[in-house]
Amino acid sequence: MNGNAIGVGVDLVEVSRARAMLADKGAHVFDRLLTPAEAEYCRSRPDPAEHVAVRLAAKEAVYKALQGSEAARGIGWRDIEVTRAPDGRPDVVLSGLAAKRAKEMRVGRVLLSLSHTHEAAVAVAILSTG
Repeated sequence: MNGNAIGVGVDLVEVSRARAMLADKGAHVFDRLLTPAEAEYCRSRPDPAEHVAVRLAAKEAVYKALQGSEAARGIGWRDIEVTRAPDGRPDVVLSGLAAKRAKEMRVGRVLLSLSHTHEAAVAVAILSTG
């Protein structure tokens, strides 16, 4: 990793929680918590709940890594988008308050690691200057 680590976040989401949210709120979960591209990807998977869970964990991990100012507390779910790099690695696109906070922190790169089973999803985010 080039650059210095300037923030770290980790989060764990139980897949059963994501499954219950989808059963209770349905499309509202996709519309409120995920970007259209994320929702489309999750809906295309055999078990959308696993993929929703890992994206929520990723968003929360990035959110935690970006904290440190009052304004950062207002970062929204859709200000952090989980994407895939051309080589298949998870990647992050920041917008809105998340992008503003990353610029303030001089973030050059967000490194993201994701893992999930049928029971749980975990994400680690590291903010780097380079």
